Amino acid sequence: MLILIGSLAPGAIACGQSVSPGPIRFEDIAQKAGVHFVTENSPTAEKHQPETMPAGVALFDYDGDGFLDIFLVNGAEMPSLVKTGPKYYNRLFHNNGNGTFTDVTEHAGLEGAGYGMGAAVGDFDNDGRPDLFVANVNGNQMFHNNGNGTFTDVTAKAGVSGAKHKDRKMWSIAAGWFDYNRDGLLDLFVVNYCDWDPRYEPSCMGIDGRGYCHPDSFPPLRNTLYRNNGDGTFTDVSEETGISKVDGRGMGVAFADYDNDGWPDVFVANDNSPNRLFHNLGGKRFEEVGLEAGVAYNDDGNVLAGMGVDFRDLNNDGLPDIWHTALENETFPLYLNKGKGRFANAGHESGLANLTMPMSGWSNGIADFDNDGWKDLVVARGNVLDNIEQISRHFRYAEPNAVFRNLGNGKYEDVSVSAGADFTRPAAHRGLAYGDLDNDGRIDLVITALGGPVSVLRNVTETHNHWILLKLVGSKSNRMGLGAQICLTTDDGRRLYNEATTSTGYAGSSDPRVHFGVGSSRLIREIEIRWPSGTRQLLHDVSVDQALVVTEPGEGAQR
Repeated sequence: MLILIGSLAPGAIACGQSVSPGPIRFEDIAQKAGVHFVTENSPTAEKHQPETMPAGVALFDYDGDGFLDIFLVNGAEMPSLVKTGPKYYNRLFHNNGNGTFTDVTEHAGLEGAGYGMGAAVGDFDNDGRPDLFVANVNGNQMFHNNGNGTFTDVTAKAGVSGAKHKDRKMWSIAAGWFDYNRDGLLDLFVVNYCDWDPRYEPSCMGIDGRGYCHPDSFPPLRNTLYRNNGDGTFTDVSEETGISKVDGRGMGVAFADYDNDGWPDVFVANDNSPNRLFHNLGGKRFEEVGLEAGVAYNDDGNVLAGMGVDFRDLNNDGLPDIWHTALENETFPLYLNKGKGRFANAGHESGLANLTMPMSGWSNGIADFDNDGWKDLVVARGNVLDNIEQISRHFRYAEPNAVFRNLGNGKYEDVSVSAGADFTRPAAHRGLAYGDLDNDGRIDLVITALGGPVSVLRNVTETHNHWILLKLVGSKSNRMGLGAQICLTTDDGRRLYNEATTSTGYAGSSDPRVHFGVGSSRLIREIEIRWPSGTRQLLHDVSVDQALVVTEPGEGAQR
């Protein structure tokens, strides 16, 4: 089933012409659009560890009107970790469809509780309305979408607060939804950071007094996998599935079927501990294979300060690749999937090692910003230490964001300077999520900054390249179609690949719709969708420059 929900992008020209795109460019529309928000991290002289790390972004269409809305996670007071007033509220901004947004937080009931970190979007009960999970330092929250513009906190019933495990406090940073056992119900993977308690925090000295501690000062934690029971409750299956066999200081999580065996796998970017790649063994157990796969360490065998991660096919070979961020002097590794369960760091040959060496990166994303058929890279930048300029002459606390254009030959070009002053304005950036906010076929960005205003960066790249946007509706599969693998064949014979997911970057949740730029192609010969249920669906001769709803054939297609 196909439903047209979009049309030719503004400024598009007749099909069949091939015109090189102009510079990738963004303009910040936050203020004029009515998105007024400041990330309140409550910095103190005591330098409590969580102060450096909020906060995530989620883009999702909560009311089903066809436009992405914006959810922003916020901090709380320190050290009480309590939201004592409206300035600490998480915020939901409704997309009015005309370039403006309305703050509907209090009506929706999403003010939140606790010191917030990340957000994850998934329809856990398959009712067609996306639900929301919020990761906190001091106990997580699950919100059920009621379908009338409001949400209900169902954390206690669902059993997913994660406040403690075996007397250890669970500081959660990120989470993601995926159907690990392919039963048609979305399961929840929660990424936990370290065992931290303000009452027993070590005293770490900086250049001018107390400073933020190195992550090694805190014990790492295991991650948590919750199986969806289908009745509004979840069961912690971390031990029986093997997820809890290894720990780490997790900051980002992403899902993809890296070996094309039909079962979704999990990558966790860890801070100063080995990255983890959990290989899905038939929906029953996971085997941690990061070292064997070549993604646990850098080329020198050292751990990195892994933060944000995205897990998508960058070179259009049908195999999803891994790109994650780190700190200055570490580089952001690009692990290219070589097949047979192996990855190779292409940082040097791609040019990314030199480009990212001086950068500190938090959230990131892989998306085709100029619609040329090659996915580009974007990163929200900012140093961890607010006193870095007293320590080093080379680094700054506030950094400009960066975007790297995929040249299609395995190499990348830093095109940040031409992306516009709004995009490169220095700040202590943290969260980033991406999606098409205005349904014009160009992928936009929302980026947060500590103590500063949020940026809503509209993609204003001048290009006549074409695109398609797919909203998947599962029937036998989960309702959102998360985990579906899509191969698109253009009229000039190119094959392009992507996967349906919301879990991206650092503590973020991006557009669940699957976007493809198709360059000058005027017709898509074939779209092949491999649904999580195993169903294979083919669409033929599909027009470009439109957004489509595609419903999985088979049982339950009437939903």
